Amino acid sequence: MTQNSKKHATFAGGCFWCLVAPFERFEGVTSITSGFAGGDMDNPSYEQVCAGGTGHVEAVQITYDADKVDYQQLLDIFWQNIDPTDAGGSFHDRGFHYTSAIFYHDEVQLEIAQASKQALAESGIFNTPIATVVEPYTNFYPAEEHHQNYHKKNPQHYAQYRIGSGRDAFILQVWNKPKHS
Repeated sequence: MTQNSKKHATFAGGCFWCLVAPFERFEGVTSITSGFAGGDMDNPSYEQVCAGGTGHVEAVQITYDADKVDYQQLLDIFWQNIDPTDAGGSFHDRGFHYTSAIFYHDEVQLEIAQASKQALAESGIFNTPIATVVEPYTNFYPAEEHHQNYHKKNPQHYAQYRIGSGRDAFILQVWNKPKHS
């Protein structure tokens, strides 16, 4: 990977544990870090973010090789792993810190993200407006180590969480139904 092909993408889509595995399967994704984006406090803890008032959302920051995977492909993965219509949280996790957002790192990402959001809104997949916001990247702070690669460290709890939160059922219902129905 050349220095010019190394890029970052930052997405918030509810619990950050659930956004790591879908991206790691893609060739060209070199790292995924769970953490907190936006907000006004430097280096907040998980407890501070969950308590509210910091302005951060749970997010993942992806480092990728733009010669192997493009930003639109990452956006497609993102959209297909969240409920972009939920303005109050994500699945059973409620509150601002669980809302969805795309944090663009440059003008090219902004244009692609806005076009992707518009295309999703016009696709007819959802009957309600897309609530995911597109905002400029300002900061990202890694979460504590026990939150990194949670799906590998605690596979049973992670699997139960995905099912119990309603995320897996939603993804199956929305994205795995036949195209003609």
